[in-house]
Amino acid sequence: MEDLVDRKTRRPTRRVLAAALLAAAVLGPAPAAAAAAHRPAGTEPAVPPVPLRVATYNIHAGAGQDNVFDLDRTAEAIRGLDADVIGLQEVDVHWSARSDFTDEARELAGRLGMRVFFAPIYDVPPTAPGGRRQQYGVAVLSRHPVLDARNHEITRLSTQTPDPVPAPAPGFAEATVNVRGVFVHVYSTHLDYRTDPSVRRAQVDDMLDVLAEDFGPKVLVGDFNAEPGAPELARLWGPLADAAPNGGGTYPAVDPVKRIDVVAVSPEATVTDAYEVGTTASDHRPVVADLLLRRRGR
Repeated sequence: MEDLVDRKTRRPTRRVLAAALLAAAVLGPAPAAAAAAHRPAGTEPAVPPVPLRVATYNIHAGAGQDNVFDLDRTAEAIRGLDADVIGLQEVDVHWSARSDFTDEARELAGRLGMRVFFAPIYDVPPTAPGGRRQQYGVAVLSRHPVLDARNHEITRLSTQTPDPVPAPAPGFAEATVNVRGVFVHVYSTHLDYRTDPSVRRAQVDDMLDVLAEDFGPKVLVGDFNAEPGAPELARLWGPLADAAPNGGGTYPAVDPVKRIDVVAVSPEATVTDAYEVGTTASDHRPVVADLLLRRRGR
């Protein structure tokens, strides 16, 4: 299990690409590249796309639909998804007694044998000297190497201060994952839950600004707290596509009436299957999507 921290420096992905280009310039074309230079036009070999299974899951801080905290049950539900990359929401890290002050991000990663990046929305100082910081946020679990990880700010209306006003705050996770040579940007988000859509609309604008800075396949997952057809989400659809436009409800986990847990993908990813999973290990149902990632040049 590899635990990743937030990095504010330039993206290693770009440095890796720059180094690769420099090496190619110094060393000259590889044999395969040299052969390709002499290949007749129209005879290029097909480059197969790369499969990736992604999922999103609001884990309700490790409590099931029954409101009983059971991280073993949460881990088993995630394992059953058999996903390569999973975006999690409502993740506690030493947050409170409701989750036994557990570091859920690290615990789940260890039990599942996955890499993890945790992006706190709230980060509260210890209540006693020598104590641990109390954090709550989102996370990304990955079977594949994570080249870069960032905790971006988007507009939020805090639940931790009296009389809050919308302001930039962290908790929009981005992990750049190396999937068999394809660099995929995976984002995990948790949008505002209030009836007033204005904060969600601002959050959509902020997320799109972040996505616009990245190149290659992009996968945005999360608890949107609104159904995909909601007006405040409309700007997402174009840059991204809903992976499960005909999917079933995801909330509540028992007899769901809303589809608010969403996987969205950029045009470089083709969806071959998508579905929600009927588990009550949380008060939300997870959503799984099988993707084919187009390699560069296709």
